[in-house]
Amino acid sequence: MDKLAILIPAYNESQTIVKVVNDVLKVTESIPGSVVYVYDNNSKDNTAELAASAGAVVRHEYAQGKGAVIRRMFREIDAEAYIMIDADDTYPVQAIPDMYRKVVDKKVDMVVGDRLSSTYFEENTRPFHNIGNTLVRGLINTLFKTNIKDILTGYRAFSYQFVKTFPVLSRGFEIETEMSIHATEFKMLVENQIIEYRDRPEGSESKLDTYGDGLRVLKTVVNLYRIYHPFAFFGISAGIVSLISLLLFAFRVFVPYYHTGRVDNMPTLVVTMILFSVAVTAFFAGAILNAIQSSNKRNFELNLINANEKIKKYSNE
Repeated sequence: MDKLAILIPAYNESQTIVKVVNDVLKVTESIPGSVVYVYDNNSKDNTAELAASAGAVVRHEYAQGKGAVIRRMFREIDAEAYIMIDADDTYPVQAIPDMYRKVVDKKVDMVVGDRLSSTYFEENTRPFHNIGNTLVRGLINTLFKTNIKDILTGYRAFSYQFVKTFPVLSRGFEIETEMSIHATEFKMLVENQIIEYRDRPEGSESKLDTYGDGLRVLKTVVNLYRIYHPFAFFGISAGIVSLISLLLFAFRVFVPYYHTGRVDNMPTLVVTMILFSVAVTAFFAGAILNAIQSSNKRNFELNLINANEKIKKYSNE
């Protein structure tokens, strides 16, 4: 078991990978048992060869997407602490020792490298990325009652317990959103660490699709809210549908009946009854799913106990 595993997902990063690996190796010299892993995700350049020559342990993930790479990393690597950093040389490696100490000494489950509280808005030259980061942060912190300062950052530290109990569902860049919500929902200890951000060097291209990945992130947020808060999600839906049903019934059925004594809009009456039935079904579906989610959270606590036993076993060997 490694003391510290540095996880670097990489796709066509030949321009920066050597510098990133060298910088990480230098800053982790004071942490015995540190290993730098570069997971190449079908790069079309010589990223893998350059990473290996720089001293990293190179492995491959052939399913395309950052989520697929992280799934492979988390499954294969055992370490007391993990730090994930991008291969594009936009994050300062000098923060690694502090992030590591928070995981090991303070038992923090996830340390979030917070770009948005420092230089991100000045350094980042893609304005829609700035808007998207702010929007997603506000939406998640509101819906999930958390205070994570940078939801979409790719610079994070994790505990063994987090890595071995985190179910990776996403395949793309929405994985960071999934991590943030997972940690919040299962009451794991999360801390923000302000870091200096610098934009990609000239000639290095971002793999992010501003609009496509942005829509996928928003879809992930809504989907995870439905999963983790089913009663609220379906309760709101039931309330909206019930309100529509009652308004239709009042103005299109009851008021005409009050004046004429006849039900003149029979199709509307049928529609209102169907809508009300849908609302009742949604309400009880939310209640049932909420009970299932509560059971899942109890089971998760048992999985955490198992993870803790494993880390103790590794530490004693």
